[in-house]
Amino acid sequence: MAIDYQLYVADLIARSKAAQKVLEGYTQEQVDELTAAIAYNATRPDFALAASEALVADSGMGVAKDKVNKMYAKIKGTYRDMKGLKSVGVVEVDEAKGIMKLAKPVGVIGAIIPVTNGEATPVVKAIAAIKGRNAIILAPHPRAKNVNVFVSDNIRATLKKYGAPEDLVIAIDPEYVSIDCSGELMKQCDLILATGGTPMVRSAYSSGTPAIGVGTGNVCTIVDGSTDLNDVANMIMRSKTFDNATSCSTENSVLVLRSIYDDFVKAMEAQGGWLIKENSTEKDMLKTALWPDGEHLNVQIVAQSPAKIAEIAGLKLPEGKIFFMVEENAGIGKDFRFTGEKLSVVTTLIKYDTYAEALDKLESVLNFQGKGHSCGIHTTDEKKVMAMAERMPVSRITVNQAQCLANSGAWTNGLPMSMTLGCGTWGHNSISSNVTWKDLINYTWVSYPIPSTQPTDEDLFPAEIREFNK
Repeated sequence: MAIDYQLYVADLIARSKAAQKVLEGYTQEQVDELTAAIAYNATRPDFALAASEALVADSGMGVAKDKVNKMYAKIKGTYRDMKGLKSVGVVEVDEAKGIMKLAKPVGVIGAIIPVTNGEATPVVKAIAAIKGRNAIILAPHPRAKNVNVFVSDNIRATLKKYGAPEDLVIAIDPEYVSIDCSGELMKQCDLILATGGTPMVRSAYSSGTPAIGVGTGNVCTIVDGSTDLNDVANMIMRSKTFDNATSCSTENSVLVLRSIYDDFVKAMEAQGGWLIKENSTEKDMLKTALWPDGEHLNVQIVAQSPAKIAEIAGLKLPEGKIFFMVEENAGIGKDFRFTGEKLSVVTTLIKYDTYAEALDKLESVLNFQGKGHSCGIHTTDEKKVMAMAERMPVSRITVNQAQCLANSGAWTNGLPMSMTLGCGTWGHNSISSNVTWKDLINYTWVSYPIPSTQPTDEDLFPAEIREFNK
């Protein structure tokens, strides 16, 4: 018998709305108590390990120990960023302008959860929702449906312990998890918080419901040789291999100054990189493994170990090698697939001669894939940073950092911790920042009368403008 997703989701929405109505009456202290408890219990070592191992088992992707560290960083970091901040009642008063601002819930949030981060994302989205006194329904990828329930049950147990409605957080039942069910959720909820692939995010934006989604990642970084190459290689290795590159924020391409290229490759090889040379048989074999039809990324290689990728490609992985470096200097774009997103422990090396050329190539990479997301640079030259920042159509630039460990927020930078990275209109998104709890709140603006601030023309317009336009 066919499943009536409309009826099933309607029931979930009704339960969520009832729970949210209760939460709406909570004080700031009660809300903050809940978010702290959820974050604490979700990062208990035994639970974090169990969730991480379960996701690896169900999805066949990633590395459990890296997922544990991801949960520690992103969940604790998300809570740290909201701790002590007001999200209930009056949150801002500007007496000079006679303005008072009050925070209100948006209602029921439909959260789309990606398989690559199915362990941490449900918790991060849940505490962000509850901080704003919202309820949330978690819709996972089919290969993360059981972990989604496992994580949700942990959150619900915490809510119950504190006397809060458990239905503030609901996981889609595994037997109902499907594209159709997620689509119905997106139609019926009050706000969509979408993290995942481009087709799903586009569905969110076309659902008719207000949506916050993300764009495609294809992060590229520049190495100019003015910083220690061994340090740079170590950062790229740690980023590229973390959780077998489940993150779309890893260094998919590295633009390297030609004069330091050989030294950089040696530094990368010392960190476990295997160089696949231009115009080699190995490159052709790896390309076929990654894009069997010449266009679409092979899901069988996504977030897999280097040994598994080598096996699929028919290559013999040298001992001690933990990621691939592929030379690509013939061009950038759809005819040169290695310059695109790979979601695997494969990074592309591209040479440049001048910084102007590096920026041209970086922009070409972004225009091919990843526009709006992120890019980076390893340099001591602030002028180069500014030239990149002023020109590149991205929402975040990281300087002298490991990309996937930095651009979603880190203990060692000031970016907000997040599992959802907005890419602005460049990436067909509604926001260009790291999504946080502040994006899940409605505001009521109260205006009081103040003495007139109307200026004269002499005060408002420069004299030369007034004279020229007489």
